[in-house]
Amino acid sequence: MELLTKLGIPYKDEKLYITALTHTSFANENKVDSYERLEYLGDAVLELIISEYLYKNTEYGEGKMTKVRSNYVCENANYEYSTRLGLNEYLRLGHGEMERGGKYNKTIVADIFESFMGAMYLDLGFEQVKSFVYKNIIPLIESRSVDFFDDYKSILQELVQTDKKSISYIVVDEQGPAHDKTFTVEVKIDNIVYGIGTAHSKKEAEQIAARDALTKAQDGINL
Repeated sequence: MELLTKLGIPYKDEKLYITALTHTSFANENKVDSYERLEYLGDAVLELIISEYLYKNTEYGEGKMTKVRSNYVCENANYEYSTRLGLNEYLRLGHGEMERGGKYNKTIVADIFESFMGAMYLDLGFEQVKSFVYKNIIPLIESRSVDFFDDYKSILQELVQTDKKSISYIVVDEQGPAHDKTFTVEVKIDNIVYGIGTAHSKKEAEQIAARDALTKAQDGINL
């Protein structure tokens, strides 16, 4: 398999990795297994590796380690890992999912990173997965070059609550067909616009708007 050779993985059972890249839409059309069970396994393996790394390389308490781990084992992070490695280019999708742009669907692309880890674990064992993660993922954590944190709304809410101000998120624009809409959201604090965000889901647009407001607060603008 070209991908495995390119990533330098000394695989034994190629079929495991093919399954790891098989979406349910393809599986249903072709009566084969999908990546879902491998995703479940890979999630646990990835959490253990990152947990061990944080335990051995930081002095954080339990709560802090849990919070940091959640930033690096989450949909945003897994999507970034997956696209950097090019896993999405080898996705097996059903016809409908392919037409909907499944190769770039954030959830699907994030899922296959975990299923890929699960496949590698079954094929080569824990130490090989750990070596792969330390080579490809840990440098991103150590350099802090990528921000995977995605709960800006909670931080903004806490900040605003201290002053007993009201906060609201309003969709001000929708564009595109039903299967590929783009939403623009404004976040208002006491009815004044402090941030704006655009994304393919209302939830993500709200988070971007909240991040925009927090960035302005760091730049000295009073919320």
